[in-house]
Amino acid sequence: MKAGKKIVYAALFANLAIAAIKFAASLWTGSSAMLSEAIHSSVDTGNQGLLLYGRRRASRPADDGHPFGYGMELFFWGFVVALLIFSFGGALSIYEGILKLSDPEPIADPWLNFAILGAAALFEGYSFRLAWREIRRAYPDRSTYSAVKASKDPSIFVILMEDAAALTGLAIAASGLALAFWLDEPAFDGVASIAIGLLLLATAVLLARETRSLLTGESASRRVIERVRKLLRDDRRVEAAPEVLSMQIGADAILLAATLEFHEGVSAQDVERAQRELTEEIESSCPEIRRAFLRPAAV
Repeated sequence: MKAGKKIVYAALFANLAIAAIKFAASLWTGSSAMLSEAIHSSVDTGNQGLLLYGRRRASRPADDGHPFGYGMELFFWGFVVALLIFSFGGALSIYEGILKLSDPEPIADPWLNFAILGAAALFEGYSFRLAWREIRRAYPDRSTYSAVKASKDPSIFVILMEDAAALTGLAIAASGLALAFWLDEPAFDGVASIAIGLLLLATAVLLARETRSLLTGESASRRVIERVRKLLRDDRRVEAAPEVLSMQIGADAILLAATLEFHEGVSAQDVERAQRELTEEIESSCPEIRRAFLRPAAV
């Protein structure tokens, strides 16, 4: 969780600086694509603030109202971030692009825009690198896309996808500005703004799908479930574990329940001892499993 917090702070400060520079440049040059990029960076800055808020609320200890803790709050705020990217980032960028197409105006000082886009790419690239390294560290044997789908921490995969969209958006904005300048056709600037908006809409849909899955009771990773199944199978008292159920209740918190079939001849006293010992072993060998509930199968 500490690595995720560092990544969010790095992205927040980078986007805050970038947004201010982009807004100044868009006002000076009149570039629609640059204004779309400024809106994009502003939305990203607000999103990182929401992720930090979600992390703080998710870290609260369990109480009577929430006996399994507040970890799922981070999933909720990750979903809110996806909605903000869709509505404010994507929709406003498309709207701004349409306005530019309806009344195209020449872009002043295009080289200033190119310089700012280059500086923004450095900031965004640094933030992206931090998030990419963390997700590769957590899932070294998976592709980046597969790792994003497997990740249970929105504060990491949201930043990674936001930064990937931001770097792509910068390339689109630079292409639109270049065409508008060299072909003396300002409409390309509006087209770039619309393309950036569509990119943000697609990113928002992907993020919403991932966070929705976590919000609606996504199971623990296959790696964790297989580790638990092996631990249960290796116990000499257990014949089978026909049912192993799990739910992600936080970025690094899992609720687990399993049904066990014991060998014939295992006494009721031994069954109770096995349940207790196996519960302790599961929770110690898999620290992310905060609560494990084992029950014997009905005879």
